[in-house]
Amino acid sequence: MSVALPAPDMTRAITRIAHEILERNLGSETVTLLGIPTRGAHLALRIAAAIESIAGAPVECGTLDITMHRDDLRLRAPRALAPTRIPPSGIENRNVVLIDDVLFSGRTIRAALDALGEVGRPKTVQLAVLVDRGHRQLPIRADYVGKNLPTSPQQIIKVHLVETDGADEVLLEEVAG
Repeated sequence: MSVALPAPDMTRAITRIAHEILERNLGSETVTLLGIPTRGAHLALRIAAAIESIAGAPVECGTLDITMHRDDLRLRAPRALAPTRIPPSGIENRNVVLIDDVLFSGRTIRAALDALGEVGRPKTVQLAVLVDRGHRQLPIRADYVGKNLPTSPQQIIKVHLVETDGADEVLLEEVAG
């Protein structure tokens, strides 16, 4: 297992993503960040803090549980639903930025788009990910990427965050096969 993104690089990537979101959306007034649990929710809070630090104004932030919209529900072990928390202003006519830790096949984001459609109709939907590892199965791409990390299908990306794992790092692991 090797460290693909150490803690200082993760912090820089999150700060860069925050700057890019502000630039593209001409500030934070119309932006709502929605993290996909579990690690995407923590990343959304970090990006929100970075945006507030840069812009001097808060940004709407919440979570979007996608569990019931996944196309692999019957193939995976059951997991508890995470709460969906939509900010009081809602998502109508807002620039919603979905946030996740790793973009791989695109299926998680497809599920997020389905879940978002049940909540409301945003003005735009953008995607921010800490790591884009390639191997898309659906025509989905991120608007904001912390690190492009080309991988083989025999590799696994593990994102560790202080909030859930006690440390900040992205690990690249070879799968014996």
